[in-house]
Amino acid sequence: MSEKDINKEEAEELRNEELENEETNEETTGEESTEEQDESTEENSEDSHIAKIEQDLDELKDKHLRLQAEFDNFRRRTMKEKAELIKTGGEKVLTSVITIVDDLDRAMDAFNNMEDENPLKQGVVLIAGKFQDFLKQNGITEIDAAGKDFDTDLHEALTEIPAPSDDMKGKVVDVIQKGYTLHDKVIRFAKVVVGK
Repeated sequence: MSEKDINKEEAEELRNEELENEETNEETTGEESTEEQDESTEENSEDSHIAKIEQDLDELKDKHLRLQAEFDNFRRRTMKEKAELIKTGGEKVLTSVITIVDDLDRAMDAFNNMEDENPLKQGVVLIAGKFQDFLKQNGITEIDAAGKDFDTDLHEALTEIPAPSDDMKGKVVDVIQKGYTLHDKVIRFAKVVVGK
């Protein structure tokens, strides 16, 4: 064989090797790109999974805060209702006692003409005083109405009469029945006569 033939064969072998190398490189590059795609797909799926978990966590935190706030509101409301119930729990009984106090006041008015040393008058005065103390201890106060401006939140007008003087117009001229409040809540309106 001549040198030319050998060179041709070597050149052909070199070309074949180069082609094989190129094919191998292409396969390797294809494998690397497939691996890179797999890694990026895994990263994307992990990122989306993490994002979903974070979203779920945020939703659960929000639900937890809302439930906690709702429970706090419920607790405050029930405490307020309990306090109100305790405060005005005996309203019905105290309202019944007020009628007894009214009767005692009428008896006191009847005893005005009697001597102070009369034992009957002294007994009624003593009992009336104890009832007044009992009412104060339980948070009941009398509504002061005589001579005051007529107030529909405190007074119930039974009738209107001509005012005895100009300064009594729109004011309470006479109190027919006393009114009472229980811890600033009106439990009985004062029944009054108003000047016009």
